[in-house]
Amino acid sequence: MTQASIITIGDELLIGQVIDTNSAWMAQKLNLAGIKVLRRVAVGDTWDEIWKALDEESKHADIILITGGLGPTADDITKPLLTKYFNGKLVTDEGALQNVKDIFQRVLSRPMIESNLKQAEVPDTCTIIQNKRGTAPGMWFEKEGKVYVSMPGVPNEMKGMMEDDVIPKLSTHFIFPHITHRTLLTAGIGESFLSEHISNFESSLPEHIKLAYLPNYGMVRLRLTSVGFDHIAIEKEIQDYFEALQQQVKEWLVTNLDEPMEKVTGKLLAAKSKTMCTAESCTGGYIAHLITSIPGSSAFYDGSVVSYSYKAKEDLLNVSKETLATKGAVSEEVVIEMAKGALSTIQSDYVIAVSGIMGPDGGLPDKPVGTVWIAVGNKNTIEAHKLYFRFDRERNTQLTATNALNLLRKFILADTAL
Repeated sequence: MTQASIITIGDELLIGQVIDTNSAWMAQKLNLAGIKVLRRVAVGDTWDEIWKALDEESKHADIILITGGLGPTADDITKPLLTKYFNGKLVTDEGALQNVKDIFQRVLSRPMIESNLKQAEVPDTCTIIQNKRGTAPGMWFEKEGKVYVSMPGVPNEMKGMMEDDVIPKLSTHFIFPHITHRTLLTAGIGESFLSEHISNFESSLPEHIKLAYLPNYGMVRLRLTSVGFDHIAIEKEIQDYFEALQQQVKEWLVTNLDEPMEKVTGKLLAAKSKTMCTAESCTGGYIAHLITSIPGSSAFYDGSVVSYSYKAKEDLLNVSKETLATKGAVSEEVVIEMAKGALSTIQSDYVIAVSGIMGPDGGLPDKPVGTVWIAVGNKNTIEAHKLYFRFDRERNTQLTATNALNLLRKFILADTAL
């Protein structure tokens, strides 16, 4: 099977100033094309480290994809290094030069400087990949049966090259097998218990079908992967096993598609022509963010009241001052009143309300850090649930949001009034 390595270049990646989303996206696209990603390597803007990475990855992979270090500034050393690595010399590519001029004249409407013109200089040992979204061209090299492709580190520019040029060209250069995945999402059972429950199913899988456990925020995704050159046979076989897997986990099955909880809940609402709203305290609008990240969410999401303080809960959601004083913000009574207040104010069909202690401070003996109350319901019924999380502030917030959406999903499915 053809294998690829991804090298991302930049000091900012190593110090955590920038998160490397490029290699994750590239790995997904390569996998869909039938190319196995062997390794992902990040190196700094250091000549020796980049050179060593090229040497090392070429020992194991057939395709080496590189992003970063192609800008106009002095610390962008990828291009001169590649020129030397492939025994070439820098020449001006007329197509790349015209592209740079067009971008400055038509898009940026400002004059170029010498460093911008240098972006049209490329090694004479490469094939140019024109950059339709920026100024730095990509470069395709071949050496000893291996393919090396260097692309800009700007995600939008790299993605354009990968989709329009690199993957189509790789598909004509190599013969790739068909890789197919089937993914489902479970909730309400831990990874170890799930593994034990489906152990017989897992042991029955043929060698070319792999099962992966992907736990995240209280949920576990199960992914079946199969590889082969007979596209039709592979698809049918894995679908048969996937249907069997769904039966094995039907008690905890959320969806048989690879999609997050917010999308599952949104699709359920849209299918029933219903809407929801949120009243958020401890999550500070994070649930609203997740939902509104879904294209078309306006069809089922009306809005949110982020009521962090006692005063905001009283003024915006009509939570009783007495309830807050006697029970505290993190209580069953308060989230129920928050839910009712949001339904009254926003006039949605369903509601989520959350209040909790995310940490690292603020815990009490009877309400330690990680204590969360979640209310879900409609104008007729409100259900409140108390949960405990044991992680840092960010993860506690994410767990609260995911669990709240799942509780609403279950409430909607059980709603006999629909």
